[in-house]
Amino acid sequence: MNWRCLLPALSLGLFAMVASVKGETPQPAAPATKVYELRVYHCNPGKLDDLLKRFREHTIGLFEKHGMTNIGYWVPADDDKGKADTLIYLLAHESREKAKASWDAFRNDPEWQKARAESEKDGVALAAKVEATFLDETDYTPDASAPGAKPGPLTYELRTYYTSPGKLDNLNKRFREHTMKLFEKHGMINVGYWTPSDDDQGKANTLIYLLAHKDRDAAGKSWGAFGSDPEWQKVYKESQSDGIPLAAKVETIFLVPTDFSRLK
Repeated sequence: MNWRCLLPALSLGLFAMVASVKGETPQPAAPATKVYELRVYHCNPGKLDDLLKRFREHTIGLFEKHGMTNIGYWVPADDDKGKADTLIYLLAHESREKAKASWDAFRNDPEWQKARAESEKDGVALAAKVEATFLDETDYTPDASAPGAKPGPLTYELRTYYTSPGKLDNLNKRFREHTMKLFEKHGMINVGYWTPSDDDQGKANTLIYLLAHKDRDAAGKSWGAFGSDPEWQKVYKESQSDGIPLAAKVETIFLVPTDFSRLK
């Protein structure tokens, strides 16, 4: 699976990440009761602006109407990652069952049906392909239960780790005990950490997480400092003492928030 297969929401409480900006260590979240949904829309040529307009003026309001929580909406920062034709967004639901009920109600809503018809009156669908992945929080993801002020504008980074067989627990342990704190030490903001909910989307071997940076240059400096940190190098070596890497493959995509995203 590549990132496009997984990209397809955190509650408003994700704004609590401002604590990380202040240098505070995020507290472990309470046992998750919500599920998250990461979605990617691949637009037909020239239709991204129309899709963004429809989300801005209709879709996000209808999502809220039907019980979904809008978290963040982004477009890729780079051309080779779909800058011209891709919308990525994150929703939260109270449960998987509530997610299904919300989507059914949304699709059957006359207001949505009208907005969709008007936006596609030339007969061309705005989205050529839609992909979705349901996600469960890790036990160490920052607490998303309380709202907070947004510190944006920020540059976001969505990362997907595919682990070597049987190594997901070890990778989670390394993030829980070391990596997150070292990210903060070097100026990165921990936003959220999840694993796919379903076996066929990588539940057993995939970690998906979202970071935020002051800007793209800051991201580069932070990663450079992190990689050369002796503490990280020690932890990295010790966590792979059997010679098998925890992460067999890592994919990353930088994201720019839309004007209607709650996470800026």
